[in-house]
Amino acid sequence: MYTFDSFKEVIASSNKTDWDKLKQVMTIIQTVQESKDQALYDYSETFDNVKLDTLEVMQTDLESAYHDIEDDLRAALELAYKNIWDYQQSIKISDGEASELYQKVHPLNRVGVYVPGGTAPLVSTVLMTAVLAKVAGVSEIVVTTPPQQNGVNQAILAACHIAKVDRVFQVGGAQAIAALAYGTETVPAVDKIAGPGNQYVALAKKMVYGDVGIDSIAGPSEIVIVADDTTRADFVAYDLLAQAEHDVLARTFLISESKEKIEEIQRKVNELAGEQPRAAIIKTSLRDHHYSVHTVDKAETIDCVNFIAGEHVSIQTKDASSYIDQINTAGALFIGDCSPEAIGDYIAGPSHVLPTGGTARFSSGLTVNDFLRTNSIIALKKESFKNMAPGGMRLALEESLQAHHDSLACRMEENK
Repeated sequence: MYTFDSFKEVIASSNKTDWDKLKQVMTIIQTVQESKDQALYDYSETFDNVKLDTLEVMQTDLESAYHDIEDDLRAALELAYKNIWDYQQSIKISDGEASELYQKVHPLNRVGVYVPGGTAPLVSTVLMTAVLAKVAGVSEIVVTTPPQQNGVNQAILAACHIAKVDRVFQVGGAQAIAALAYGTETVPAVDKIAGPGNQYVALAKKMVYGDVGIDSIAGPSEIVIVADDTTRADFVAYDLLAQAEHDVLARTFLISESKEKIEEIQRKVNELAGEQPRAAIIKTSLRDHHYSVHTVDKAETIDCVNFIAGEHVSIQTKDASSYIDQINTAGALFIGDCSPEAIGDYIAGPSHVLPTGGTARFSSGLTVNDFLRTNSIIALKKESFKNMAPGGMRLALEESLQAHHDSLACRMEENK
């Protein structure tokens, strides 16, 4: 158990770039640029132990998967789709009112979505990314997901069908990001890449940024939970386990002014961890990346939460709503017992693609507006131009840009 001061010292040294992995990722990106499809086939054998005959999954396979999955799973996916669509539609920005100065909004042309596969195929990520792009009006949505021995997970394909994804490719890892960024004979280059992934995916997104847009450079998933003496220990314990089961690198933070409550929650976590199917992952994550912080008062608790700038921040105290206006660096804020982080992961409506590793200090969760771009419209009338131009002319002279000055001056002469 840490004090806030001791915690700050420990956490400051935990975020470091893995230079060896970065070198590997740079090699992968270069190879995909040079060898294109062949590199994707080769890397699938090397990294995924899958020998592919084709990279693309046909639309008929998506439709078949939709009909083949269990009825309750299909219903859950469709409910999630509706909630996500409705929420994103409610926050979508629109054109400004036409005037002399206003803003136009345009959807991106083609977007790539990375969907993690493997032992925990993130079916929900399809909806939490592709539906946003669809609401934005993106013309073409391309999904990549790692190949599997028995083919791409059927629920992932069904979710792609529900979200009306245009093309799906069974390609994973840094090589998928490179393919989306630069294109191959089969995989089209996109305007922006979204979706979470492992360290290799995150580093690849970092390397291709600038040649293509990205949503964020996501690190391991994380949760920050604030508890008090009224908090249900079992609720918090399961929330911590839910985060830890993502990955051995997943980070969990428990903050409370009550030492007794921290200890009670820890006992409950220890009791429940062994019952989970992913117990080995959970125990490793909690051993290496769990932090319990005892704070002296509410003000220090809020300072600690804002210092962490966590992906998910769950407030489970008697006065949970009072934290809303005081926490300003959360990827998403979950208020009260009935708003656990898991409901946000799957079905509430806001996207679960959120800033991690402290980046909530300067970035936000994925929304429909990340798949839109804007441009300003300047359509001045003569009177407005005449009022503005003298100031512009003076600034142009100050910057020693004579042609800028003259561009304005000649029009002033014309409009006398």
